[in-house]
Amino acid sequence: MSGKARGRARGRARGGTDQATSRRPGEQGSEPQPVQPPPPAGAGGPPPASGRASYRGGAREPRPGMAGDIPKVPAEQMASMSLGTGDASQVPRKRSEFRFQDPRTRPAHITDKKGTAGRPIQLLANFFQLQMTPKFVALYQYQVDFNPTIDSRKLKAALLFTHEELLGTVKAFDGGILYLPRKLQEKVTTVYSKRNFDDTKIQITITLTNELPPSSPQFLQVVNIIFRRLLSAIEMKEIGRHYFNPKLAVDIPQHKLSVMPGFATSILQYENEILLGADIAHKILRTDSVLDIMYSIYDDQRGQGSFYDRAFKALVGSIVLTRYNNKTYRVDDIDWEKRPSHKFKLHNGDEISYVDYYKKNYEKTVTDMEQPLLVSKPKKKDIRRGQTENIYLLPELCTLTGLSDDVRADFQVMKDVATHTRIAPEGRCKRLIDFINIMNRNPKVQSEMTGWGLKFAPELLNLTGRVLPQEKIKQLDAELQYRQEECDWSRDMRGKKLLCAVNLNNWVAMSTKRDSGAAYDLVQTLNRVGGPMGMRIDQPTMCELQNDRNETYLATLKQNLTPNTQMVLVVVPNNKKDRYDAIKKFTCVEHAVPSQVVVARTLSKKQMLMSVATKIAIQINCKLGGEVWAVEVPLTKVMVIGIDTYHDSSSKGKSVGGVIASLNNNLTRFYSTVTHQTEHQELIDGLVCSMNGALRKYHEVNGQLPEKIIVYRDGVGDGQLPVVFGHEVPQILEALKKGGGTNYSPKLAVIVVKKRINARFFSKGGQGLSNPTPGTCIDSEVTKPEWYDFFLVSQSVRQGTVTPTHYNVIWDQTGLKPDHMQRLSYKLTHLYYNWPGTIRVPAPCQYAHKLAFLVGQSLHKDPSLDLADKLFFL
Repeated sequence: MSGKARGRARGRARGGTDQATSRRPGEQGSEPQPVQPPPPAGAGGPPPASGRASYRGGAREPRPGMAGDIPKVPAEQMASMSLGTGDASQVPRKRSEFRFQDPRTRPAHITDKKGTAGRPIQLLANFFQLQMTPKFVALYQYQVDFNPTIDSRKLKAALLFTHEELLGTVKAFDGGILYLPRKLQEKVTTVYSKRNFDDTKIQITITLTNELPPSSPQFLQVVNIIFRRLLSAIEMKEIGRHYFNPKLAVDIPQHKLSVMPGFATSILQYENEILLGADIAHKILRTDSVLDIMYSIYDDQRGQGSFYDRAFKALVGSIVLTRYNNKTYRVDDIDWEKRPSHKFKLHNGDEISYVDYYKKNYEKTVTDMEQPLLVSKPKKKDIRRGQTENIYLLPELCTLTGLSDDVRADFQVMKDVATHTRIAPEGRCKRLIDFINIMNRNPKVQSEMTGWGLKFAPELLNLTGRVLPQEKIKQLDAELQYRQEECDWSRDMRGKKLLCAVNLNNWVAMSTKRDSGAAYDLVQTLNRVGGPMGMRIDQPTMCELQNDRNETYLATLKQNLTPNTQMVLVVVPNNKKDRYDAIKKFTCVEHAVPSQVVVARTLSKKQMLMSVATKIAIQINCKLGGEVWAVEVPLTKVMVIGIDTYHDSSSKGKSVGGVIASLNNNLTRFYSTVTHQTEHQELIDGLVCSMNGALRKYHEVNGQLPEKIIVYRDGVGDGQLPVVFGHEVPQILEALKKGGGTNYSPKLAVIVVKKRINARFFSKGGQGLSNPTPGTCIDSEVTKPEWYDFFLVSQSVRQGTVTPTHYNVIWDQTGLKPDHMQRLSYKLTHLYYNWPGTIRVPAPCQYAHKLAFLVGQSLHKDPSLDLADKLFFL
């Protein structure tokens, strides 16, 4: 819709619409006066953008201190939005994207972390060697001082760089620190420059402060920054943490999406040498603006709730890209009072409107003068740098990045996106080699790299991995047959008895009248498929609901549940979230009984009903405390614990931690608890209580406490590793003392599991490159010398390139060899009962994720302890 059309549309009355609560993004109307006047300019800065509750509900009111206030966005904030020129001689003052100060978590007794089990396999990895010329010794760090003092970094650089004959053409300078590839003759060098506008003579003192060998963390930091700045020389644009090429963006017009290719890069010290890790990245953008989305939300007559609530829910918390400078921001609020015509103060005291600012600096013409502004609050790191005020963005100039949950649930959208983002090993390797060739052949890049005495190898890194032995999958009376290359034993499970089947004698099945036929067919099919699996499934109490209101489901549950009810099966017309949440909250919290919710559409294809019923019967067996299959685990008296976290959708800043602990030697029965945290932390402060409960249950089942405890901690990035190492491990040790008594001292291992990594591996075969065989383990070359770590490819993928999982053993008292750790981790990927095959992470981690997701998304309360020894959350 054009700006004029939108303007005309604002004047039209909309039948049945409450104008007080549902004005469009740019509409004006009569408004009540603010509750309190805005603070005067300069008296403590602008008021913080308030939350959703401030305008939820009845007639809309401007929030206190908002109406009529003049946004105070400093010019420095606006200036920081501009994209750098790519001049590698000036190192930007900004947070490094790379973390060099991770603790040395490798246990002292691990002198050799390489395993020996399995057969060798030749691999390529997405790494390139950083090579140094024979004359390279180190980078030299100098402190640069100016007398008289100069504040402007640009002026400092201009004055310093007039002495090119002294410094050379290759250098990096951030306004205070100068890096050179060669050593100056004197430790302290003094030169003079003349300031042009007033002819003042400036004394520049250059003092050698450090020599940075390649092993130095600072060396890596400088090389990373220089390299990332050089990416702009090949027309790459920095968006977020990675670099992308807007010219190669591919539009998907039917979904209003655009896929922009790029690369995620980092230069780090690995086991034996410094490597450039490079992987293909994609930035998914909406092709329409945020303002277009706001209009679509307003025009959607099917939407529930006021326009303001719906817009808030759709936009707040998302990441937007400002196209005029390729910067990303998090939307923390929407200021419905501010307009593009509002003015803000520049650092020199002048005022300028948003409209004029964007016209003057970016040649952007704002067409909708009545749109509200998006609010991006400063993060903690911004506040530490002195940026304490909000940044205000125009929806018209912003584009949403990423995919919303609704879009991800659309199979067709994800299928169309995958055609551009899922790249097979052969194609991925070709793109990576093309990328490094472009870097190596670009004259500007080569001039810079040669000046520093550095270059990149033109080929991907070769290394040797190992394929761990195939695991034996056992059910009650059979060993399942499957190919390790596929790691899928669903076909061979048919007609074989489950490892431990639980009979279903007393249960309730309910559905609406419309879906009663589908529910009846499912019950009869469950009865047929249960027998061959060893489950006797009796007829349930069938309940037919007159409507699909939440209250009807809950009332029917209350009427029909008894203390002896084993299971509730609910067939629902659609996947409406609030209905699902209500059912799960009732059955998991208020009346502890395992429940199975099935969408009627899943049962619509008669030819698929046997297959669907088989999967549902297996899930029901797990929720009743049964076991499906097992692998050989030679360890005894061991407890394996999985920990993962999920951010609670109902309460901002709160997180739910799922803790899953094994109870038997087969590692097939589990005890579950949850803990709660605040401030979006991934660290679990309630470990003591969770560990106590798990130890009590283990003792109840086995008559003794475990001698070894192995904890797999999921959901941790490299930047959080120091806190996990220093915060969680002591808590686990404390929990063991409290839970088992003063004389209880089990041998503990803690393993951090990372899924979001950029490492990729490719198998070299007779017909080109392919994904490595499941069970491929890599514990050399691309591992870290300060860690006890390994990579494991545990699953098979049919499309694209498989992503390995990175395991980092940060604490180990067990005495297990590297082979034992690697093989145990691989065995555990076979024990997730929702999928008859291997998964990316150990099963306890995936169970912990499912539990935390259920509590964070639906329950928002602790589940009943009566369900703690069952996989009720599958």
